[in-house]
Amino acid sequence: MADATQTAGFQGLDTSASTRKFRIQDRIFYFMTLGSAALVVLLLLAIIVVLIIDALPTFQAFGFSFLWGTKWSAPADIYGAVPAVVGTLVSSLIAMLIAVPMGIGIAIFLTELCPGSLRRPISTAIELLAGVPSIIYGIVGLFILVPLMQTYILPFLMMTVGQVPLIGLLFQPPAPGVGLLTASLVLAVMILPFITAIARDVFGTVPPMLRESAYGMGMTTWEVARHILIPYTRRGLVGGIMLGLGRALGETMAVTFVIGSVSRLQSSIISPSTTISAQIANNFGDADGLQLSSLIALGLLLFVLSFCVLAAARWLIGRGDAL
Repeated sequence: MADATQTAGFQGLDTSASTRKFRIQDRIFYFMTLGSAALVVLLLLAIIVVLIIDALPTFQAFGFSFLWGTKWSAPADIYGAVPAVVGTLVSSLIAMLIAVPMGIGIAIFLTELCPGSLRRPISTAIELLAGVPSIIYGIVGLFILVPLMQTYILPFLMMTVGQVPLIGLLFQPPAPGVGLLTASLVLAVMILPFITAIARDVFGTVPPMLRESAYGMGMTTWEVARHILIPYTRRGLVGGIMLGLGRALGETMAVTFVIGSVSRLQSSIISPSTTISAQIANNFGDADGLQLSSLIALGLLLFVLSFCVLAAARWLIGRGDAL
């Protein structure tokens, strides 16, 4: 009887020691994960603080008129953000208008229409396209796309769409080949694999029963895509689209090769222009004083634009959940 009591006591001690050991491990794990999360927040705050401090001289010199200034002249020490901001927004918008329908269409083809023997090769090609460095896109755009635009595409657009009232103002010369439209096409090709891959993956999460029920009721592939696939996966689609938009807003090297880098507000999308990232890349190496501060202020604006895109994505996802 005494031996049984002693054995039970030792087992109780072992259990208590194991429990304390697990609690210590849990606390260590908790503080490690908390520290990792806090580190990310601290890095984000540090980036914001550095950008604001370095951009202060620009806002002290120009005030908030820097945000709507249309002239960027280093010799005159006058800097305005509008040409770069407008170029960034317009090029990203055109790229999204091209890439989003194409990406979703390719994803629908891969999940609904593509023969099994072709599905894997096409999917692999899309994934490889996503891994191509951005400078390669810039080189290909400069030596292949720019001559095609200058010789064939832009003259055709000026003779056709350029003659339409109001819309034609967007297709007025000069059209040297490099310009906003060319940069938008390169951006569209760059973000297309991301949108396509994410759309394909989220379409694959649709339960087969929904597809089979829809086809059994006599729906066409278009109707299945419109009423089943897209509504069921709208959260994932919004995430993929916003990922592509974020890539388009911040792209630097590929855009710098083909946009022309003209810091002037243009009404024509086929004329040379600039973006925030291209402006920073072209001038940061030789900049100092007020010009350097103005470039950092442009970086701060790009940071704010990226934050707004993230906030819009969260709002769209939340609105989709409420519907």
